[in-house]
Amino acid sequence: MSLQNQNLATAIALPACPQEATALSWGLLPPLGNLDAYITAVNRMPLLTPAEEQQLARDLRDHNQVEAAGRLVMSHLRLVVSISRQYLGYGLPHGDLIQEGNLGLMKAVKRFDPDQGVRLVSYAMHWIKAEIHEYILKNWRMVKVATTKAQRKLFFNLRSMKQGFKADALDEASTHRDTLSDAEVSLMAKRLNVKREDVLEMEMRLSGGDVLMDPSPQDDSDKAFGPIAYLSDAQHEPTAMLEAQQHDRLASDGLAMALEGLDARSRRIVEERWLKVNDDGSGGMTLHDLAAEYGVSAERIRQIEVAAMKKMKTALAEFA
Repeated sequence: MSLQNQNLATAIALPACPQEATALSWGLLPPLGNLDAYITAVNRMPLLTPAEEQQLARDLRDHNQVEAAGRLVMSHLRLVVSISRQYLGYGLPHGDLIQEGNLGLMKAVKRFDPDQGVRLVSYAMHWIKAEIHEYILKNWRMVKVATTKAQRKLFFNLRSMKQGFKADALDEASTHRDTLSDAEVSLMAKRLNVKREDVLEMEMRLSGGDVLMDPSPQDDSDKAFGPIAYLSDAQHEPTAMLEAQQHDRLASDGLAMALEGLDARSRRIVEERWLKVNDDGSGGMTLHDLAAEYGVSAERIRQIEVAAMKKMKTALAEFA
């Protein structure tokens, strides 16, 4: 069991002998072996009177007495068990919920101020629930579903409020409906003081499930095709990034160097034919336009262009 695996070494066990119970009621005994025995023992722990609680809290605060802290913690372990039962619907082990609640209880005892005029039970409830909430949010799904304060509030209230809407529904169709209506979304957002968009997003998160990104390599069927096959980002793959950097370098520094190796006529022919773009989106001069300017045939311009491109190709290969 998870409670044993995490080793709540301070699990409480009362002796069967009544004479020993008084002497060892606050003692720490070995783990009990199962969760039911732990809960039974916790429920048999004696409660503190207000005066005893005040005195123990002052002994801990003023004199740092560990024994006083232990008695305060153990007398409230039944509170942790009671609160943890409220969160069994999230599918997490009850023993783990109790363990996390016990951590919250210990934090509450450490910070409790007996002069504030409140009982420890009221003060500790906040810390116990906070630790249990944090544990549920971290372990309910592989991907964390709530990060902001509004999302956390929605996570722990959405399901209960939806059940309340179903209970209040008069027609059978509404009772069996799983999604929220626009009116229910607005009402929930108003009650929890959050945005409508936050309500819709949290409902979508809670209704979805975890998807295995990379299926088992032992599965050779078509079902082994997982999201990782089509969600990969090829643009940021190292080889692709190096190739893109090399291409950009050739397109700038390499091309400029290759053009400088041509004579003036060849460079102008290449620029007009391949590099020039007019404002209207059209290209540069045609073979016939260049032929007319230089007083040669269009075929001669084509030959000069081919020779220039070969020379540039050789220069770019050396540059790379």
